[in-house]
Amino acid sequence: MWTRGDTVDILYLDFQKAFDKVPHQMLLSKVSFPGIRGKVLSWIGNWLKDRKRRVGINGQFSEWREVNSGVPQGSVLGPVLFNIFINENKWKYSEVAKFADDTKLLKIVKSQADCEELQKILTKLGDWATKWQMKFNVDKCKVMHIRKHHPNYTYKIMWSKLAVTTQERDLGVTVDSSLRTSTQCAATVKKANRMLGIIKKGIDNKTENITLPLYKSMVCPHLEYCVQMWSPHL
Repeated sequence: MWTRGDTVDILYLDFQKAFDKVPHQMLLSKVSFPGIRGKVLSWIGNWLKDRKRRVGINGQFSEWREVNSGVPQGSVLGPVLFNIFINENKWKYSEVAKFADDTKLLKIVKSQADCEELQKILTKLGDWATKWQMKFNVDKCKVMHIRKHHPNYTYKIMWSKLAVTTQERDLGVTVDSSLRTSTQCAATVKKANRMLGIIKKGIDNKTENITLPLYKSMVCPHLEYCVQMWSPHL
């Protein structure tokens, strides 16, 4: 649990084309771990196999190629299978937070030893990704230091150094190293005002029964998304 004044390192990790890279055979072996057997397992296998794709540009198409990896996005079962695939014991640390393919490592760091402990977890996750044919997008993996006074430590993943960032979008909410939410508030107000402008210029009949539903559907979602996190008093 964080307390005021703690120095915290947050490592933002990003899988490279996560949903496209999941190998089907390895996925099916993972699906069987929780106890999925028999016809259900066969049904999932049949749902994944015999998929093909091709590329079309200006009416010209490539040859069909068999798809041996990836879970279909836009489906209900695809994200469920992805969550099963990455649900590994090596991920079950108190410092790891996952939401679909967005992953964070975070730890209170008071000394070089704390940083080295976090690096060990990061190394294990890199080894896991190699074993299961996944890959981190190193260019998008970053570290944010919360508070100014922190150990001077360079984190690495897949033999590459993590860039230091002072501001990052976390599930649609902009977070900075000072934990202030002014940037998020300003961006939200800008989006809401833009939607208000579209309503004002694009709708001639501004009666309540027309304007109010438009406001609730086009403006309110921007103002209300994760408002509990970015301080509604602002």
